[in-house]
Order: sequence, then structure tokens, then C-alpha cells
Amino acid sequence: MKSPLRWLSTERDHAPHIDRTDGYLPLARYGALGDGRSIALSGADGSIDWWCVPNMDSLPLFDRLLDAQCGGSFVIQPVDAFEIERHYLPDSNVLETVFTTQAGRAKVTESLNSGTAGRLPWAELARRVDGLEGTLEFHVTMKPGRRGGTVNPYHSTIGAHTVFHVHDVLGLFLHSPGVECRWSDEGVTGTFRISAGERKTLAIVAGSDEPLVAPAIEEIDQRIDVSHREWTAWANQVTYTGHNRDTFLRSALALKLLVYSPTGAIAAAGTTSVPEKIGGNKNYDYRYAWVRDAGYTIKAFLTAGLEAEAKAAFTWLLKQLRRHGSRVVYSLKGEIVPQTSEWQMPGYRGSAPVITGNVASFQHQHGIYGDIFETASCFVGKGNILDSQSARLLSDIADECADRWRMPDAGMWELEESQHYTMSKISCWQALARAVDLAEQGQLPTTCSERWARERDRIKQWIEDECWSESEQAFVMYPGSDKLDASIALAVRFGFDGREKLEKTIAALDRKLGAGDFHYRYTGMDKEEGCFLACSFWIIEALVDFGRREEAQARFDRITQGLAHGHGILAEMVDPRDCSFLGNLPQGLSHLAQLMTIAVLDDQSACEG
Repeated sequence: MKSPLRWLSTERDHAPHIDRTDGYLPLARYGALGDGRSIALSGADGSIDWWCVPNMDSLPLFDRLLDAQCGGSFVIQPVDAFEIERHYLPDSNVLETVFTTQAGRAKVTESLNSGTAGRLPWAELARRVDGLEGTLEFHVTMKPGRRGGTVNPYHSTIGAHTVFHVHDVLGLFLHSPGVECRWSDEGVTGTFRISAGERKTLAIVAGSDEPLVAPAIEEIDQRIDVSHREWTAWANQVTYTGHNRDTFLRSALALKLLVYSPTGAIAAAGTTSVPEKIGGNKNYDYRYAWVRDAGYTIKAFLTAGLEAEAKAAFTWLLKQLRRHGSRVVYSLKGEIVPQTSEWQMPGYRGSAPVITGNVASFQHQHGIYGDIFETASCFVGKGNILDSQSARLLSDIADECADRWRMPDAGMWELEESQHYTMSKISCWQALARAVDLAEQGQLPTTCSERWARERDRIKQWIEDECWSESEQAFVMYPGSDKLDASIALAVRFGFDGREKLEKTIAALDRKLGAGDFHYRYTGMDKEEGCFLACSFWIIEALVDFGRREEAQARFDRITQGLAHGHGILAEMVDPRDCSFLGNLPQGLSHLAQLMTIAVLDDQSACEG
């Protein structure tokens, strides 16, 4: 059932009316904050419902996103009914919300703070409230989560401060004078009034198993502005100048939130277990670094002119390949991702399970070969040079691909059934094609390049012979199947031979997997999940390559409009009936696909397949 929330969104918020459903806010109503180490999700009604401390893959301090009744949150909300206007500050990940009631208006500016020298050595979540008109009364709640009943938060007095404890997390709740607070082991409740021209700042400073700094609230308030300047300084480094620069830059800023600065790793998303269908059980933990996402992100950063981020991410990727071999996914610190375990929590809108870990860590996917070599090709294509150790590593991986391509794998979609997935074979072709090119450029040893070329050609012939379906007029998901797979649209980007058949395949994907301008991942998924945003962007890319630029731009514009009810971050999927968001967020692959589609539409791609 829907609970009556006391707020309406304005036209600027892109929706006429939104309530929480059984305590859960629509996913599109969240904005994301980040500091290079973690991500917080701030709801449009003033409630921060997700924040893992100190890292993205740490256990959550606030988890109302997955447990509306018992989950933790940090709420600053007008007592009276309100409307909102909401946006990020220009070229920044600092978020601003204006609340309007019959009594007046107030602005909330919020940030996961950084300092002038970069990321702070502690986590600092700051929320500044400025009175604009009249006088508003706000209520405040800061309630740490119980992590599915595995911990019981409590508070204590240490020196001059009241401190909250959540297992290994130690935190301070700080605020300006005039905020009346009541402490209990459950957290903090309070109220304050603010009139035009007045300012109140509320903040949380937290850390895990480490001494805690207790900064003055005035310093924290100043760091909101410092953080904004740091974000705009970073955004000013983006050299992209295309027609869709504003959308490109907003997506680039969302991607930057997913970069784990201590190592250079790139998280696939900022959350775990947000469902791909309401009431379904396809819930996964995406707070880890996939080779695929790392590769695509490096290409996106190169397109944006962000050489430092691209180099850091590529160095991180090569380091993990040397340490652990050709795995699908790594932790943000470069370790092996654990098997899944479940928390006793209801999940978003009752969609269990809630999990940590990921089974993909123990799968093999041929797609990693193509992703690794596409990344290397783009990196050197920008005038960079591979060192000898990296060149030897890549040569060994090319040999591994040449040996293993005939084996079945889990495929791009990490399926339980091992098969000879067409897209996996295309990825092997892509890897060996790029390896041959790199060898010809002098970037890799040429000892095995002739063998790589022969295997590349064998793969192409195998795909032509085994994966084309005359009845479907398409490359099918795997030999002998009538299923279609939208990821095959990427073959166009990769430069796979067979243009006529690929164009027919794209038409079949539209017919069989399309839902308006959106697309399901593969045959049968319309019954299990929403439409996968990246797939629709990949298909638009392919249309541009086929010379159908006007059609592609029109589709892109319609999709962009369909997603405009969000706050600048994208989820993994949408329900095509109403464009409501589904799946983990911010979802790196969605933003990556959007970025690269913009670059292709503007003819500014960093490197071509």
C-alpha cells in the first residue's frame, strides 16, 4: 500500500506526484553523493537511505533502501507538507534541494566532503540548510542500521562528545547551535527552525577501526564549498566538446563516483541487492570491480580526455591480472570476491534476498579477453606505450584466449548454464584481432602473432557457420538456439566482420527484444526483469555505424526524455511501461553505454574497433 508522504515534486523535479510505497522511495528519486571511497544515496524527501562506511563495499551504516521499517537513515525533512526543486550544482556532485512549504522556502546542500588535497582520511557527510523565505520547521532523524539484525547500535560519551557505535564503525553526529537533539541507542531525533538568511549545518563524521577526528561544524560547512570547487575543477578537465556535452559531463561525473580512489578500481554500482524486478529474486551485489566495466570505463575516460583516471584504472587492471590471472571480477582492494551470503532483511519493496559477494568471481567468461585487449588498444591508440612486463602479460593472455576459445563459458550475462555463447566467441575474435594489431605496432612481441591471426580467422568462420540462423535472420545467442541476445549489438562497435548479417541482427533485436525504445537483455527476460539500459544504447551506437544517424539521434533523445525523471544518475534497468528504475545504482554500465553513445553520435569516440 502507499503511505501518504507530505511532499509533492514540482515541474523541475520532472514528476507530478510521488509517494513512498510501503516505506520505499522510487529509485529515480535518489541522487548520489561520493568522496572517492564511498557513495551515499539521498532521497528527494530528505532521507539518506544508503551509505556504506568507510568504503563502497563495506557494510552499510544506513540501509533503509533495503529495509524500510528497521533500516538506518539520516533524515532532514520539513514538518509541514512540501514541494521540492532538485538538481546537482553545475559541473559537480554536490546536490541541492529546495523545500517549499506554505510557511517559506529553505535550501539543503549536501556533500560527501573532500578537502583541498583530495579525499579526507575519514568519512564526512555534510548537509547545510539555508533559509530562503519565511520560517520552516524541520525534523531530524539519524538512525544507524542494524545490518539485518546482526548488530545493535549504541551511543556513549567520550570526552566532550556523544559517539555512536555500530560494531566496528565509530561516528559523531555534529550540528550547528539551535538544533535540539535527543540521543538514544537507536540514534538521534531532533528539530530546528530556520528563517530567511539563517544557516544550520548537520554532519556525520565516521570511521572504521581507527581514531576519529572531531572537526568543528564550521570547518565541515566550509568543506561543502571546497568539495564543490574540487568537483568543478575535475569537470573542467573533461575535454569533450560535442553537441551533447551537458549529458556527457553528468554521466562522467556519475562514473567518477564509482572510482575507488585508494586503488583506482571501478565499482560496477554503488549498491547491492536492488531488484531487477519488484518482488523478484534476481538481486546481486555490484560493489566490486568487473574487468568488463573497468575496460569500458577506461575507454570512456580516454574519450573525456581524462588521461590520469584512464592510466590509473588500466594500471590497476593489469596488476590484478598479474596477481590473480584472468578473472571476471575483483574486490575494490584487488582481492578475490567472496561467495554470496544473505542478510535477514526484506529487500527493496519486499524483493529478497539481500546479499553480499558475487558468484561471478568463480566463473569463467571469454568476454574478459576482448575487454582486456580493447582497453589496451584504446590506451595505446591515444599515444601511450606499454611497458615490457605488461606486454608479456598481454601476450600470455592472448595465448590463453587462443587455447580456450573453443570451450563453453558463462557468457556476458553470467549465466548458470555454460554454453558456446555467440557473444563470447565474438569477444575472443576481438581479443586476438587487437593482439595482432598491437603486435604489428610493436607494442607486443610478434613471436605468436601469426598464430593469433590464424585463430582469429577460425573464430570468425566458426561464428559464421554455427551461430547464424536463417529462420531468425540473426546471430542467435548460441548455436542451435532460437534465442536472441542484445549484447551482440556490441559486435558492431568491435568491428566484427559481416556487416550485412549484423544489420539484420540489429533489426531482429528490435523486433524480438524491443519494448518501445528500450530492450531486454535476451529472449525470455521480459518475464523476469526490466529492460537493460545499456543494451538500448549499444543498439543506437550500431545504428550510427550503419549510417542511420538521424534515427539513432531520435531514439537517444526519446530515451533521454524517458529517463529525465531521475536526478542525473542511472540504474541498471527500467520498467518500459513507466520508465521506473530497477536494479543497482548508480550503475556504471548504464552510464558507460550512454557516454559512448553520445560520443558516437557526436563523432568523438576515443578509439575505433
